[in-house]
Amino acid sequence: MTSDLPELRRPDGSPLRILAVDDEQMLTDLLAMALRMEGWEVRTASSGMEALQVAREFEPDALVLDIMMPDLDGMSVLRRLRESGNLVPVLFLTAKDAVGDRVAGLTAGGDDYVTKPFSLEEVIARLRAIIRRTGHATADDGQSILRVADLTLNEDSHEVVRDGTEIELTATEFELLRYLMRNERRVLSKAQILDRVWSYDFGGKSSVVELYISYLRKKIDAGRTPLLHTVRGVGYMIKAPQ
Repeated sequence: MTSDLPELRRPDGSPLRILAVDDEQMLTDLLAMALRMEGWEVRTASSGMEALQVAREFEPDALVLDIMMPDLDGMSVLRRLRESGNLVPVLFLTAKDAVGDRVAGLTAGGDDYVTKPFSLEEVIARLRAIIRRTGHATADDGQSILRVADLTLNEDSHEVVRDGTEIELTATEFELLRYLMRNERRVLSKAQILDRVWSYDFGGKSSVVELYISYLRKKIDAGRTPLLHTVRGVGYMIKAPQ
């Protein structure tokens, strides 16, 4: 399906593991077929509770997760995964097409969003983008360590450390921080951030950028000299203290 693109595999060379969750079996069968054509190992689940069980056993590299399910909805599945310390990236599937629902899915901790009906090619493309930014693809410029003051980001291991303290970030938080650190002292607009981190906008809804900046501030700057700065009316930047 995307045979013209480079193959993505786990760092140890084994196939990527994808868990597809939807209560419509025909849909999960189609997804599984498309994902296996990418050379990936696939498991499926038809309910939220089953998804949690399979996620524990299978340890997937990414989830394709339907929001509307009868027993435990996708938001609740994601919440339980995050509460257990599982930061697996999530691509939400839903029949809802409202901008508000799209933003809600992402601000709940998801990494991307596809609305039904969708093309299988779009799902694969979104998954590839998520997987690349969670460390399964080689860094494009060979630079593995980014530094701003006492903050370091390792692009290979995905470790973030400030003043000797390791900081856990979700895949999207990591990509946002990496983009800011690669552009130290440069003001980045919300539109630039949306385009780079999420690869598309939200119909003008830039509130998701503000929300993720606030997430980063709580994890990176809380109780420390601030590195993240807002330039009113322009955007955001990261810089070392003067």
